[in-house]
Amino acid sequence: MVTGPEGRICQANAQAERLFGYARSELLGQPLQFLIVEDSPAIHPALREDASAAPTMPPTGAQGNVLGRRKDGSSFPVEVQLAPLDFPAGRFLVAAIRDLSESKQIDVALRQSESLLRQLTDYIDEVFFVMDMPSGKVLYVSPAYETVWGRSCQSLYESPMSWFEAIHPDDRKRLAPAVEKYLLDGELKVEYRVLRPDGTFRWIFDRAFPVKGPSGEVQRAVGIAEDITESKQAKEAYRLSEERFRLLVDSARDYAIYMLDPGGFVGSWNAGAERHTGFTAPEIIGKHLSCFYIPEDVTRGKPEQVLRAAAAQGQFEDQGWRIRKDGSRFWANSITSAIRDESGQLLGFARVSRDITEHKKAEEALLLELSNALLANRNIHQLLAAISASVEQVVPHDYATLALLDPETNLLRVQFLNARNREESHPAETTLPLEGSASGHALTTREPLCLSRLDTERFDARTFRHLAVAGIKSGCWLPLIGRDRMLGTLMVGSRRENAFAQKDCDMLEQVAGQVALAVDNVLAFRQIAELTDKLSHHKQYLEDEFDLENSFEDVIGESAGLKRVLKQIETVAPTDATVLILGETGTGKELIARAIHRLSSRSAQAFVRLSCAAIPAGLLESELFGHEKGAFTGAIAQKIGRLELAHKGTLFLDEIGDLPLELQPKILRALQEREFERIGSTRTIPVNFRLVAATNRDLARMVAAGQFRSDLYYRLRVFPIVAPPLRERREDIPLLVRYFVDKYSRRMDKHIDTIPPEALQVLARWDWPGNVRELENFIERAVILTTGSVLRVPLAEIDLPACPEPAANLSLEAAEREHILRVLRETKGLIGGPKGAAVRLNMKRTTLNSKLKKLGIQRADYI
Repeated sequence: MVTGPEGRICQANAQAERLFGYARSELLGQPLQFLIVEDSPAIHPALREDASAAPTMPPTGAQGNVLGRRKDGSSFPVEVQLAPLDFPAGRFLVAAIRDLSESKQIDVALRQSESLLRQLTDYIDEVFFVMDMPSGKVLYVSPAYETVWGRSCQSLYESPMSWFEAIHPDDRKRLAPAVEKYLLDGELKVEYRVLRPDGTFRWIFDRAFPVKGPSGEVQRAVGIAEDITESKQAKEAYRLSEERFRLLVDSARDYAIYMLDPGGFVGSWNAGAERHTGFTAPEIIGKHLSCFYIPEDVTRGKPEQVLRAAAAQGQFEDQGWRIRKDGSRFWANSITSAIRDESGQLLGFARVSRDITEHKKAEEALLLELSNALLANRNIHQLLAAISASVEQVVPHDYATLALLDPETNLLRVQFLNARNREESHPAETTLPLEGSASGHALTTREPLCLSRLDTERFDARTFRHLAVAGIKSGCWLPLIGRDRMLGTLMVGSRRENAFAQKDCDMLEQVAGQVALAVDNVLAFRQIAELTDKLSHHKQYLEDEFDLENSFEDVIGESAGLKRVLKQIETVAPTDATVLILGETGTGKELIARAIHRLSSRSAQAFVRLSCAAIPAGLLESELFGHEKGAFTGAIAQKIGRLELAHKGTLFLDEIGDLPLELQPKILRALQEREFERIGSTRTIPVNFRLVAATNRDLARMVAAGQFRSDLYYRLRVFPIVAPPLRERREDIPLLVRYFVDKYSRRMDKHIDTIPPEALQVLARWDWPGNVRELENFIERAVILTTGSVLRVPLAEIDLPACPEPAANLSLEAAEREHILRVLRETKGLIGGPKGAAVRLNMKRTTLNSKLKKLGIQRADYI
């Protein structure tokens, strides 16, 4: 239609008549708005007035929001497009109006279809997705994505490539070309694994196809990702099942494998069955199972019983005598399995049988021998000799050894058990490593090892040295596994190469279980006996220790010197370092040792104390290391030494300076090698202990005089701690006095609540040559003399001139050292500066440093 300058219709075509239902004459002279529903949005100012619009105006109503009005009053969606035309007579408007009714219906149908499609994809297990290829955005992904990927759909909308980032790292490189192709043309068909946030992974089969536009460009990619994890697992299980079946077929030459129908008649026959029984397939197929059984079993109906048990249980295993074609008998082990279809209908039976006659004979003989040996012998050497003799009855050999695993050292201790040539002498014991030895290989793999010759390329030649000396050229090694531990290896050897066939190894393998049981029991009996003995000695030791009066119950004092010692204890206690405690008599060196043990990781174990000065030199070695019965005159029973009692605990050697020179190398070896031998024994005993030693003697001077071994001295002096004398911690004396008064008044059932201040002052000024022990004895005496509530202190004893001045015995060098130490402690370790020790000592700082090195003064001595 065309409107004139006045805005009214001056021209209309036939389509306008059909579209609106008006005759052309009815349209002429009407405004264009006459054909538009009044409540529709304004189309364009040009519909209402003569406007100087742009040469081309955009269409109006394309979204279906403008309604046209027919003559019959009905309305329908329209699209209006206006174009102005200028003439000398004025501006005309050409109005093009298009009916959108059909397009609107199609759009509604599309929206309904999309809604149905969305509902469908929301409920399927597969992941459905739509991706806009130009922008790379995900337009839609079904909720199944959260179940399969373990990630939210929103995360995929926000980061479209997060699906690729979730792919298992091992699969990314393989999938990279496929992903690039997908991003290029929208096509994808690939399998991969996705790694979920919880650490599990799922197998995915991803398919996508492109949706192209009118010009052939890829606009969308629509795809489905399917979780195929269960399918993959099923395929893998089927593959493993096929592999097992293949291995079974490969080894079928050692087994008789055949099929039976439901009635028990033979339907198939393999080569192994023919080799075992002598029957060929044509001779046996169609015959009943009972033809293999001895007459006694047939009469009792045993073949039928086997089939009934297999049908009821699914599988049945039996052993017994069977008959070959030539009438001879053999002992067989048979497994019969029922075969059923999916509905449970019995289709027949599969039967696997093996000839174990030789094993049966060997087992019967050896079990009897081993049972007798087990009942008759609880000594390991007697038992193993009986085992060797028993094995020889079925497997002739020249040599036998038993390698028992030592859990402490992780070494195999080999004992020689010759069945023949018993007159030969061998070392009582040798050791082998687990790695690199045939015995270790058999034990760690838990599999028998049979060598036709000693393989020095595969194993360390040094581990065969004890066999080579005896001329052994081949052997079998069998692992011995106890109820809850690895015991060791039984070795049977021969002076001939290729002396042992596979059947010999198989036979020995059957024996190994009984041997392991016998050895396990004997070791258990021996361990119980040793633990009982050790417990008895430990009990006696603890009773002796309980009877000893403990000088201190806790550390008493607040002086700087004591705090320095406590700090050193706190530092060294958690370690396993050897500690050397130095100090005068009565300074509480044992208390320091007990504190180190109490703060260490060994606190739950024993603290074993031994005074090297309190025991005669002739008995000290026995007290330290123990002895065997009969080791010397008077050794009427075995004795467990203090070193063994301290296993996993702490050994405190008090007065180490009094240790005899001849014992010093032995304690040094035990300290370095962590092993020792009892007196009268050649068996090495591993031990794990922490050593704390104490002395009031000058060990350095003893080393210079040849009275103490230098190597032991330096091994002990890993972490020295100096216990300060009481005269250097005078501020602690009042605390100690109150502590001892309370201790002894409670013990004597006295009530003493007052200590005269003047008495405390006098006690604090006294030098106490006997240190804390002297003070304790003095206070005990005072408590005994006290009759009331006020402590009666015998101060007159303090004035006695008999008490020597400790410093008078000091050498010039020692006195100089003590003086420098005192100044350093007063200056809190400060050497230089106006308030430093160098100024107070009236010497240069460099001179003082040289003095410190010369006198062996370390920072730990004064800080």
